[in-house]
Amino acid sequence: MKKTVVVGFAGTVLDYVGKGGQRWEKWRPTVGLCQQDDLLVDRIELLHDTRSRGLFERLKEDIATISPETVVKSVEINLRDPWDFEEMYAVLHDFAHGYAFDTEAEDYLIHITTGTHVAQICWFLLAEARYLPARLVQTSPPRKREGEGVEGRYSLIDLDLSRYNKIAARFAREHEETVSFLKSGIATRSASFNRMIEQIERVAVRSKAPMLFYGPTGAGKSFLARRVYEMKKARHQLAGRFVEVNCATLRGDSAMSALFGHVKGAFTGAQTERAGLLRSADGGLLFLDEIGELGLDEQAMLLKAIEEKRFFPLGSDREVESDFQLIAGTVRDLKQWVAEGRFREDLYARINLWTYELPSLAQRTEDIEPNLLFELDRFARDQGGQVRFNAEAKRAYLRFAVSPAAKWSGNFRELSASVTRMATLAEAGRITEAGVDEEICRLQHAWSGQIESPLADLLGARVDEMDLFDRLQLERVVQVCQQASSLSDAGRRLFDVSRQEKAKANDADRLRKYLARFDLDWRQVKLGADG
Repeated sequence: MKKTVVVGFAGTVLDYVGKGGQRWEKWRPTVGLCQQDDLLVDRIELLHDTRSRGLFERLKEDIATISPETVVKSVEINLRDPWDFEEMYAVLHDFAHGYAFDTEAEDYLIHITTGTHVAQICWFLLAEARYLPARLVQTSPPRKREGEGVEGRYSLIDLDLSRYNKIAARFAREHEETVSFLKSGIATRSASFNRMIEQIERVAVRSKAPMLFYGPTGAGKSFLARRVYEMKKARHQLAGRFVEVNCATLRGDSAMSALFGHVKGAFTGAQTERAGLLRSADGGLLFLDEIGELGLDEQAMLLKAIEEKRFFPLGSDREVESDFQLIAGTVRDLKQWVAEGRFREDLYARINLWTYELPSLAQRTEDIEPNLLFELDRFARDQGGQVRFNAEAKRAYLRFAVSPAAKWSGNFRELSASVTRMATLAEAGRITEAGVDEEICRLQHAWSGQIESPLADLLGARVDEMDLFDRLQLERVVQVCQQASSLSDAGRRLFDVSRQEKAKANDADRLRKYLARFDLDWRQVKLGADG
């Protein structure tokens, strides 16, 4: 049978009995532990400093009186401040590391009632991490009304048993609820997308560092940023506002003023002072969508604001402060823009710690069906009436929606608009095959120009300003890029002949420079292919 060994502190307050005190009339946790009828303590190791040697001797004498079979050993430690967490943890860790545990022959208990609260926390951490192969034992004073003796009561806490597992299960449930919260409004069956959301949740809870969301327009960057903000605010990690800025709308002095604010008279028309969006986000979360569109001057000031939490408003010689958390969004290949000098390398390094690429709808076709149901539920909440598909109508719509003919250039926003149109036109709350056929024709007509010209998504109205020669050439280059697996692969396909004449030619660099002539980059072209 294993021997029971208890390790604990000599309680300088609870175990102490002053001169002339009646040692058997006061509850003393260390003594009381050795008085329990159903717990035989074979050895007790009492930690104390040099000032408590007298207390240890008194405890040793009293334990010998009530439990002569218990061996009481002194463990003298050098502890300057028992309330210093770092010092206490180091002392107890050294004790655990140097103790000769014999788990085959002995069963170990850690007495957590005596000692400071800091000591109790350290005992728990060391036992939970299995530096101490022991259970925790807690003693409590007697309940006089129930006639308990002065020895009081004790309870064992085994960190490997079901009680601890229930705590762990509760944390797991809270984690799942948080992930579900982040995904609410993002119906998904995609395993890879689920894994990405789970990591975003862990990072958002544990870190204040910036995050960067890549993805095409309509992929949900803004929505996910707001959900991160709402999650952190619910956990009391943020108290300020959610401030969203589309950097593509900011140009020149107006960009500086909008972001950093200005003082009166800073420029023509600045008749009053303006706080700016960064100060509005103080204590909250700032979402800078299309961050790649910022000018280099704005990028430099933004970097200072991120790192130092202070900056100069336009026209001011006095700094202001704003402690915000940042999420940035972009469709651009910022790494490539850094190489071209269009985006600051130091700012990119600062916001690139946690980078996530949000897939387009075309990359998540398995999510089209659950999003149909989500959008119908949202329509019901907004309009106050339930609408559902007929079975054949739903099958017809899904066949088209997941087919190569469905471009989904607007991603989830376009899917939402499509469902809203069908639901609005549905008679008696049912979407029929005729309604689906009409919507498919509407989508095909909207996409017809885009299908004929792959440049429509990339250049918009600028296509009409191009010479026919340039447009036809660029269209073919874009098609090759969209079929290629990488920038280098596309370069090899496009320059397979001239490469033989220029042995040192860099195909990828040649293609990169060609695309840059039209203000395009590789990632942008590939995202255009994805929808």
